[in-house]
Amino acid sequence: MGVHVAGLISIIVFYLLILAIGLWASRKTGFRNKNLKIDDVMLANRSIGLFVGCFTMTATWVGGGYINGTTEVVAVNGGLVWCQAPIGYALSLVIGGIFFVDKMRSCGFTTMLDPFHWKFGDLMNCLLYIPALTGDIFWSAAILAALGATLKVIMDLNLETAIIISAAIACFYTILGGLYSVAYTDVIQLICMFIGLWLCVPFSMTHDAVSSITRNNSDAWLGELTADYAANYVDYGLLLIFGGIPWQVYWQRALSARSLGVAQGLSMLGALGCLIMAAPAVLMGAVAASADWNATSYGHPELQEGDYTLILPLVMRYLCPEAVTFIGLGAVSAAVMSSTDSSVLSSSSMFARNVYGVVYARLFRRKASEASQVWVMRGAQIVITVLACFMAIQIDSIYDLWLLCSDFVYVILFPQLVCVMYLKKSNSYGSFVAFVLGLFFRLMGGDNALNIPAVIKYPWYSETEDVQYFPFRTLSMIISLFSLIFVSYVTDFLFTRRILPLSADFYGCFTHLSKEPGTLRYELPPSTTKTGKDAGLTKRHIESSTKL
Repeated sequence: MGVHVAGLISIIVFYLLILAIGLWASRKTGFRNKNLKIDDVMLANRSIGLFVGCFTMTATWVGGGYINGTTEVVAVNGGLVWCQAPIGYALSLVIGGIFFVDKMRSCGFTTMLDPFHWKFGDLMNCLLYIPALTGDIFWSAAILAALGATLKVIMDLNLETAIIISAAIACFYTILGGLYSVAYTDVIQLICMFIGLWLCVPFSMTHDAVSSITRNNSDAWLGELTADYAANYVDYGLLLIFGGIPWQVYWQRALSARSLGVAQGLSMLGALGCLIMAAPAVLMGAVAASADWNATSYGHPELQEGDYTLILPLVMRYLCPEAVTFIGLGAVSAAVMSSTDSSVLSSSSMFARNVYGVVYARLFRRKASEASQVWVMRGAQIVITVLACFMAIQIDSIYDLWLLCSDFVYVILFPQLVCVMYLKKSNSYGSFVAFVLGLFFRLMGGDNALNIPAVIKYPWYSETEDVQYFPFRTLSMIISLFSLIFVSYVTDFLFTRRILPLSADFYGCFTHLSKEPGTLRYELPPSTTKTGKDAGLTKRHIESSTKL
């Protein structure tokens, strides 16, 4: 398989287009600006409108992992019935827009970790960053693996080299642009992806090597769901729906919208966009499952196991005319690159504000400057990209990475987010116990993709397949949720009734019970505004909080 010249040219053209848009948009912040503002870089000064917001919300989810992973699972990993991620993530946007956006915006938070930091304190803020970071690394790795797979098909590079090159490009672009660059490039990204994918569908479906996807081939790509897998199916479905809410990439866009109405609107329209953009990927997965690959220059009667992550670019290259491949491969590659910066930007933003800012304040007893936070964020982007690159090389399946990225977020972060928003008496003690128990039961269930053996073998465990059919992820999440509620109420009862002395409150959760002046009760502040930039009250409280 030689170098695909047209595909190589298309990648270069689209990369230059995306880079040019990103550089143009970055003028709003300025890479060397000495008066850098963290809100400008992270939240585009809370000025994103409905049009750009819908594009960037949709494009953030619909990246390389989304498109390549959907095609992969439909073609070879269970069929359409097991392709739950598009519907799951779309529902997560709807639920987030209805139940969480109002509270987050009316409190003026800047990152997803801000409410945890403000209510649970420094320790839990830093601990909860770990699953958030893990999710972003897995997400970025899925995107890089998809882009590396595309470059492998086009330029005949081995997958490792392709991923490393992809990571270097993504890292460079991410450092140059803040959310302004990300949002505006997402507009171009989504347009290119929509045109490129749908252009490939009719040509691939009518290729001589492809039989009708509806005639005697539907079983090959529709898949089936048996009773043995029902509980496991529900487990993954709930993971994708509720595990798709506690993501900084989502909150970065919801919090950057110019008003609450815009934030809720782009959540709903983003969900619709996710479903629309999954359709061509599903169809090309069906095409891949119905093709006689031996009749193409691919050279094998069926897809090889080592090429499962390459299915989408393989369909584009071998089942489409060269001119269509030129557009399709270049558009998808550029789209994947643009999606990477969203994920890396989100985790680096949380690190700069919620980790570096906390440590700096503790060490020097003063707030870190906004310019220093921006530069720390840029340094973190390099580290996170390297970690994502390593993970992309180690994992064989893009879809496995795609699922893993929501796994720990679902088990650990979702219960914490629910309680910090809706449970007035939740406190640091409950948060810590919930974190430990949720992580423990999740890890004890094992994970084949990460080569973690199952220590706790739940009911219906299969020794031969080494698979947990029991919905242990959801069980772990429920244990985490109820332990947070239970411990929070018990500690509240013990301290408020003075069964335990306030001197034993080493977290400082109940200092409001003391008669000493200047104490502060750490609970979520009431909503103060429903329109505008929805900021002010919480920022003032966060900055004055003794927990910072």
